[in-house]
Amino acid sequence: MQTNPGANREPSLESDSANSLRANREPSLGSTRSPSLGSTLLIANPTAHSGKGQQAAEFVARFFGAYTTTTSEFEIRMTSHAGEATEIARGAAGADTVIALGGDGVIHEAVNGLMRIPAATRPRLGIVAIGTGNDFARTLAAPLNGPEQAVHQLLHAHERAYDVGVVDAGTPHEQYFMQTLSFGLDAAIALDTTDRRAAQTRQQGAALFATSGIKIMGQAHEGWPYRATLVDETGATQEIAGTEVIFAVQNGPSYGGGFRITPDASPADGLLDLCRNVDIPGIPTVLTLFGLARKGKHSGSRHIAFHRLTHLEVVFPAEEPPTQIDGERLTGTSHTVDVVPGALRVLAGR
Repeated sequence: MQTNPGANREPSLESDSANSLRANREPSLGSTRSPSLGSTLLIANPTAHSGKGQQAAEFVARFFGAYTTTTSEFEIRMTSHAGEATEIARGAAGADTVIALGGDGVIHEAVNGLMRIPAATRPRLGIVAIGTGNDFARTLAAPLNGPEQAVHQLLHAHERAYDVGVVDAGTPHEQYFMQTLSFGLDAAIALDTTDRRAAQTRQQGAALFATSGIKIMGQAHEGWPYRATLVDETGATQEIAGTEVIFAVQNGPSYGGGFRITPDASPADGLLDLCRNVDIPGIPTVLTLFGLARKGKHSGSRHIAFHRLTHLEVVFPAEEPPTQIDGERLTGTSHTVDVVPGALRVLAGR
């Protein structure tokens, strides 16, 4: 960490391996007398949202440099490759606050780094959402793609203890998730949106997810057989099985840029929410349910079941399904999923 050196110097990008950015020029956001974030590390993806992450990171750097009471010290680290945010966050035990700037991908990586730090020294998490999906930001009621508003909210945020999901804990494949883990058709759609964003599509958020959905549904086969054991909110064990096209385990209510797949999910209740199909309806019905899910209005369908759970074991015996975790690809035919209640202190809106 570098001590906050004050204002009146131009920002610059350093060329060392850390890709650090320290900046101290007057920002456009008005002055505020807000509580300090303490020792603060900002992890920024400069390529987020078609390169807007770079501009957003520079704004945040200018703000922290100009208004020295907002932090006791700050450092900004720019990522250059996948997985780097995890390693940076993992080394942040000395910080009070870690802020992830970018889309759901950099937040996912930062969370996985923070969760490797013992709880007693784990920094709290804030976000500056600069992305196309921004589902975790929606859960936090955080501004979307507005760094000025995001910084203002961070300085007036409520600190809350949020649950974190974990899949395959204790294995080399262990990963944490703040928002979503899904298998099957919806995962295939999410991964297609990731591929299309990499190809620089102009679509964003729910519109991107919807067009990918129509494309993937037209190509989808008859689903993926599964067997699963879950421990529900009462502590009872339940065995379920079937052929799934939708099997979404959620910590927050939405995925795909605002599709409210589990509209009642809360990241602070010590539970994960599961939405799954109980049969395979025809394509017209699937498309209708897909549209209803945009506003969370699919919950009354006889084709859909919901569960609240603390533990899940799921096996796909015939074929590995498409799988995504916070929008990132996950592989395997069997997974164990748990919730870690109140694991991460998060700066959230009202």
